[in-house]
Amino acid sequence: VDIVMKKCSLTSLDCRLIVIFCNVSLYRSLAMNPLLIPEAYIIGAQPLCSQLAGLSQGQKKLCQLYQDHMQYIGEGAKTGIKECQYQFRNRRWNCSTVDNSSVFGRVMQIGSRETAFTYAISAAGVVNAVSRACREGELSSCGCSRAARPKDLPRDWLWGGCGDNLNYGYRFSKEFVDAREREKTYQKGSHESARLLMNLHNNEAGRRAVSDLAHVSCKCHGVSGSCSLKTCWLQLADFRKVGDALKEKYDSATIMKLNPRGKLVQVNNKFNAPTSNDLIYIDQSPDYCVSNESTGSLGTTGRLCNKTSEGMDGCELMCCGRGYDQYKAQVVERCHCKFHWCCYVKCKRCTKIVDQFVCK
Repeated sequence: VDIVMKKCSLTSLDCRLIVIFCNVSLYRSLAMNPLLIPEAYIIGAQPLCSQLAGLSQGQKKLCQLYQDHMQYIGEGAKTGIKECQYQFRNRRWNCSTVDNSSVFGRVMQIGSRETAFTYAISAAGVVNAVSRACREGELSSCGCSRAARPKDLPRDWLWGGCGDNLNYGYRFSKEFVDAREREKTYQKGSHESARLLMNLHNNEAGRRAVSDLAHVSCKCHGVSGSCSLKTCWLQLADFRKVGDALKEKYDSATIMKLNPRGKLVQVNNKFNAPTSNDLIYIDQSPDYCVSNESTGSLGTTGRLCNKTSEGMDGCELMCCGRGYDQYKAQVVERCHCKFHWCCYVKCKRCTKIVDQFVCK
């Protein structure tokens, strides 16, 4: 709480802790208990964990025990949402948020490959945010990374700079994000049980993407930059690389089904079995071409498209063969940029008229 209050004045009416919980499994119960982007208003310096809609009992307990973590869980989830929207910006389903309470809407009730991606990227976002918060000294229960020295690191290089605490971030994300799934009760062999296994698998795939892309970073020391000594530490990759990696996993995701023993197996055995790093799904994706309230599809009517592209952002594919309208639009952009010594670039703002194409 002390850490939260350093960032927030008790006298400020706007003082609030934004918590977007990355446990996208909350999307399953959107109709009755939607995944909110909850706000824990600070009253008497106590976040109201018990009043955060959508939390399971286990998550409420973790919220009370680790109140200073909640801000970073929220930041990680927001990072995951933004990355999802970047990765799918040129797709029929563009990871749009639909209102202030349900984030991605009813699409998440379907165990599709899009849902698989959102679970993975959200879990990855929390690992990323919590690991870095540890390094920055923002959390009371962790600090810099204590990862073991890599065996291939040259002997004369020092190991132990303040690295991102991936081990802690990974473990906390697993405990918090998976808590809701572990607490569910279901009938063995049901679709709900398959969905639970799918959710847990994709949460883990997201965490592993962050872990696999972490790397050793080093800094030189020495007189006049001679680099006679190097200090090295563990550093997380830029989150865009995590998004790129999970997008590739999305493109090659495997459809699964329950076997009589209650385990998920491949529908098509001709391909290699998915590993813990791969994404899996159990339902076919809905038709994202047209608006459908029952599935949550927003359709592509009104979406911008690229007339000259033959890819998914092209008007033919984006508009699903319905055609498109062309109109003139005024665009403001930076122009006539000049570099000023020493350290900044100054630009003017120019206005131009461009052709834009919108799906019918």
